[in-house]
Amino acid sequence: MKKLALFATAVLMSAPAFADDVFGTWKTETSDKGAHLEVSIKSCGDKICGIITEVVNSDNQSSKGKTMLKNMSADGGGSCSGGTIWAPDKDKTYKSTMKLQSANSLEVKGCVAFICRGQTWSRIN
Repeated sequence: MKKLALFATAVLMSAPAFADDVFGTWKTETSDKGAHLEVSIKSCGDKICGIITEVVNSDNQSSKGKTMLKNMSADGGGSCSGGTIWAPDKDKTYKSTMKLQSANSLEVKGCVAFICRGQTWSRIN
């Protein structure tokens, strides 16, 4: 029984702390043309990543399956930092942070130096 408890503790410790709050599928903000992405945020080893699972109302389907968020670390309380975000519209990668605003609302930012741009994503599931 003691070995089982140690194993369970090791498994729990290997997952990013508090990250399950941000885990799930999220819808990006809708563009002026009515397009948006769906991004699946999950554990990738001891970090957090986000994969584009759907490209909606856009002729550009090449983003589907690409990693949008990489190497994010859970800071606790629904906040993540230390990773990067790929912006498909600019085809550039930026330092990134994420913070849950509520159970169904996630603020995602990409920054260069002190200049940031961000979106509020909505939880799909």
